[in-house]
Amino acid sequence: MEICSSFSNPSLTSNKNKDPRDWNSILRHHTHKKDDHAILATYTQMQALGIQPDKSTLPLILKACARLRAIGKGKKIHFDIQQTDLMSNVRIQTALLDFYSKCGYTERAYQLFVEISVRDLVSWNAMISGYVGNAQYEEAILMFMEMERANLKPNAVTAVALLLACGELLRLKFGKAIHCYCLKNGFLYSNAHVGTALIGFYSKFDVRLSSIVFNLMDVKSIVSWNAMIQGYCNNGDSLKTFELFEQMLVSGLTFDSVTMLAVIQACTENGLLKLGIQIHQLAIKFQLHTNLFVGNALLNMYSKNGSLESSCKLFESISNPDVAFWNSMISAYIEFGYIVEATTLFSRMQLEGIEREKKSIAIMLSICAELESGLRQGKTLHAHVLRSEIKLDVSLGNAFLNMYSDLNSVDDALKFFREMNGSDVISWNTLILALARNKLRGQALTFFMEMREKKVTPNSHTLVALLSAFEDATCLNMGRAIHGYALKHNLNIDFSLNTSLVDMYMNCGKEAMARTLFDRLPERDLISWNALMASYIKHNKPSEALLLFHRMISEVEPNSVTIITALSACTHLAHLPLGRCLHAHATRRELFLDYDLSLGNALLTMYARCGSMQNAEGIFNFMRRKDIISWNAMIDGYGMHGHGHHAMMTFTQMLGEGIRPNGVTFLSLLSACSHSGMVEKGLSIFNSMTKDFNINPELVHYACVVDLLGRRGYLNKASEFINSMPIKPDASVWRALLSGCRVYSKTEIAKIAFEKIVEIEPENVGNYVLLSNIYSAAGLWEEARKLRLQLKQKGLRKPPGNSRIVVRNQVHCFTAGCRSHPQSDKIYAKLNHLVSSFKENGYVPDFRWVLHEGDDEDTKLQRLLSHSEKLAIAFGLINVSGGAPILVTKNLRVCGDCHEFSKHVSKHTGKEIVLRDGSRFHHFVNGVCSCKDYW
Repeated sequence: MEICSSFSNPSLTSNKNKDPRDWNSILRHHTHKKDDHAILATYTQMQALGIQPDKSTLPLILKACARLRAIGKGKKIHFDIQQTDLMSNVRIQTALLDFYSKCGYTERAYQLFVEISVRDLVSWNAMISGYVGNAQYEEAILMFMEMERANLKPNAVTAVALLLACGELLRLKFGKAIHCYCLKNGFLYSNAHVGTALIGFYSKFDVRLSSIVFNLMDVKSIVSWNAMIQGYCNNGDSLKTFELFEQMLVSGLTFDSVTMLAVIQACTENGLLKLGIQIHQLAIKFQLHTNLFVGNALLNMYSKNGSLESSCKLFESISNPDVAFWNSMISAYIEFGYIVEATTLFSRMQLEGIEREKKSIAIMLSICAELESGLRQGKTLHAHVLRSEIKLDVSLGNAFLNMYSDLNSVDDALKFFREMNGSDVISWNTLILALARNKLRGQALTFFMEMREKKVTPNSHTLVALLSAFEDATCLNMGRAIHGYALKHNLNIDFSLNTSLVDMYMNCGKEAMARTLFDRLPERDLISWNALMASYIKHNKPSEALLLFHRMISEVEPNSVTIITALSACTHLAHLPLGRCLHAHATRRELFLDYDLSLGNALLTMYARCGSMQNAEGIFNFMRRKDIISWNAMIDGYGMHGHGHHAMMTFTQMLGEGIRPNGVTFLSLLSACSHSGMVEKGLSIFNSMTKDFNINPELVHYACVVDLLGRRGYLNKASEFINSMPIKPDASVWRALLSGCRVYSKTEIAKIAFEKIVEIEPENVGNYVLLSNIYSAAGLWEEARKLRLQLKQKGLRKPPGNSRIVVRNQVHCFTAGCRSHPQSDKIYAKLNHLVSSFKENGYVPDFRWVLHEGDDEDTKLQRLLSHSEKLAIAFGLINVSGGAPILVTKNLRVCGDCHEFSKHVSKHTGKEIVLRDGSRFHHFVNGVCSCKDYW
C-alpha cells in the first residue's frame, strides 16, 4: 500500500521506507507512464536517503536525463558510479554512452565506447545513432564499417540509423545496399521503422521510390504514413500530400500532430488558405489544436497566406503560448509591416514573464533600421543580452553587427566587431558590406586584406560585399583585380557573385563586359535578370531595361521584383500602355496589391508619373495597407500635376491615419506648393517641420523654399532666405534662385547666384546654359556670347533637349532639330500647317526663346518649330487616333513658346496634350493648361 501511494505522489514517501526494491519499482512505474520529471524527482529523493538505483533502473534514470537534457544531473550520476561495480555493467555503460550522445557530447561518448571491454550490438548501435543524431553522418558510416570488421551483424536499429545518414549525405548506392540487406533479412516486413526510414531515404532522391516502398509495406504505422506524407510535401507535390491524407481519413486511421504539421506546411507553401482553414477545423475536432507545434504552424500558415487577422485571433486563443509562438507572431507583424505592433508584442513578452531567447532578440534586431529610434533600440537589446543569460554567440553577434550595418552606424559596427569573442566569415562579410555601403571603399579593402592575413578564407559573399563599393570608372582596375582574385582562387562564381560583377562593370562604364558575363551564364536565375534590369534603370537606360524584360519573359517567369523594376522603366519613359499591361499581368498572376506594398507603391508611382492621376487614385484607394511611401507617392503625384490643394488634403488625411511624415513627405509638399503658387502655405509647411514634427530640414528642403519664392517673383526674399540658412547652401539652392531669375529676367541677382554656383560646380554645363538663356531672353547678347565662349574653352557641351512619345508600344525619341525620324517630312509639314492655322487665331511665335542673335524671323520660326516637344506632339497628332490623349515626356523644362503652342494644339485639334517636363506635368485641354501658366 505504501508503494502504491508513492506511485501517485512520490513526495509523500517518507524515511520509513528505505527498501531499494520499492524505490526501483517506483522508477519503473514512472518509466511506464513516460514521466521523466517524476523519474528524476524520485532519484533525488533516493539520493537524500542514501539509496542507490540498481543496474536495471539506473539506465532508466540516464534515459530520462537524456530526454530532458539534464546534462548536469547525468554527469553527476556518471561521477558517482565511477568507482563502483555498476561501471562494469554493459547496459549501464551503453546508457551513459547514449546519454552523452543525445546531449551532443559525441567525443565523450566515444571515449566511453572505447572503454567498454565487451561491446555488444546495442553499444555499437548507440554510438552509430549518436553520431546520426548529432548530424555527424560520415562518422556514423565509419563506425558501421568498424563494426563490420568486428564481425557483428547489423540489425534493424542499425539499418534505420544508416539510412538516415545515407539520406543526408545523398549516398544513394550505399542506401540501396542497406535496402537489399533489409529485404534479405526480413527487416522491411517485420519492422515498420525500417520501412519508414527507407521512405525518408528515397524521398531525398525520388519520392516515387518512397511510394513503392510504402505500398510494399505489410505493417504501416502512423510514423510510416507521416514519412510518406512529409516526403510528398517536401518534394512540392501538394496534390499527393492531400490525397494521402484524405486516404488516411477515409480509412479511419488515426493521425497525429506530425501529420497535421505536414499538411499545414503544404497549405502554407501553396497559398491554400481556404483548405488551411478546414485543416484548422479538423485539428480542433481531434483536439490537436492545443499542441503548440500545430498551433504555431497554423499561425504561420495564416500569416504567409495574407490573413494576419486570423493569426492574431489564433495567438490570443492560446492560453500559454511558448516563446516560439511569440516569435512567430512578432515575425508575422513584421512581415505585414506592422513594426509598432511587433515592438509592443515584444515588450508584452517581458510583462507576461516569457523569457526572451536568442531568436527573439535576432527578430527584433532585424527591424531596428525601420524604427525612428532604431539605434537606441538596438543598443538596448545589446544591453539586455549582456545582463541576461542569453549566450552572445557568433550567430547572435552577427545579427547585432548586421543591425549596426543596416543603420549605417559604422563606428558602432567597428567597435562591436573588435569586441566580439569569436568571428566567422559572415562577421567579416557584414562589416565589409557596412563599410562599402557608406562609401568607405578604402577601409573595406583594408579589412579584406586583414581578413586574409588572419586566415579567414573569403567566399563569394565577401567579394559581393566588396564589389558593392565600386561605383564608377575610377574603380575599374580594382574591380578587375577582385574578378581576377575570384578566378585565381577558384571561388565559386555563383549567380550572386556573377550578378555583382555584372553590376560593377556596368557602374564602371563597361556595358559590353557586363553583358558578356551575363550572357555566359548557362542558366540565368530570376535574381540575375532582375539585377541587370535594375542596373540599366540605375544608369538611366530604361529602354534597354525593357528590351531585357521582353527577352527575359521568354526564359523565366517574372516575379513581383521584376514587375516593380519594369514599372520603374515605364515611369522613366512615361510608357503608360506597357505600365497598364504590367498591371494586368500582376492581377492575372494574383500578385495582390493589398499584400505586396512595394508592388502597389510602384504601380501608384507609375500611373502618377505617366500622367494618369485617376488610375493612381484608384490604386491608392484599393490598397488595404499603406505605408509612408504610398502617402508620399500620392502627395508627390498631386504636386507634379499642379493639384496643390489635393496634396494638402492627402497630407491631412495621412496625419489622421496616424502616419508620421518624414523628410520626403515635406519635400513633396513644398514642391506641390511651389508648382501651385501656394507661397504662404509652403512657408507654413516648412516651419512646421521642426516646430511640429522635429524634422531638421535638409538642403533639398531649403532649395524647394527658394524655388517657391523665386517662381512667385519674390527674388529678394529668396536671397534673404538663403543668407539666413543655418547650413551652407549648395549648388541646388543657388540654382533654384537662378531659375527664378530666368522667369523674371533679374540679371543682377542671376549673376550673383551664378558666381556662387560656379564655385561649387565649375564643370556643370547646365549652369552656364541657364545664365546664358537669361541673358539672351533679356537681349544681353554680348554677355550670352561670353558665356558660350567660356563653355567652348572649357570643352563643355550643352545636353540636348529631347522628348519621347509612346505610340503602339514603341518609344519614339526626338531631339531639337532632329530630322532622322522616318516621318520627319510629315512632322515638319504638320508643324508648318499648324502654325499657319494658329496665327490666324492669335498665336504669335515668342522669339525670345530663340537664343541665337542675328537670325531673321523665318529662321527663328524654324528654330522654334524644331524644339523636341513640338516634334513629338506633331508625331502624336499624325499617329494617335481617336480621343486618346497625347503624352510627351521632355528631359528639360518646357519653353514658353512650346507651352503656348501646346495650348493652341489642344484647342484647334480637340486633343488633350499631356506634357511632362523636367519639373512637372502640363495638361492642355481646350486651350488651357492645368498649370494656369505658372511653371
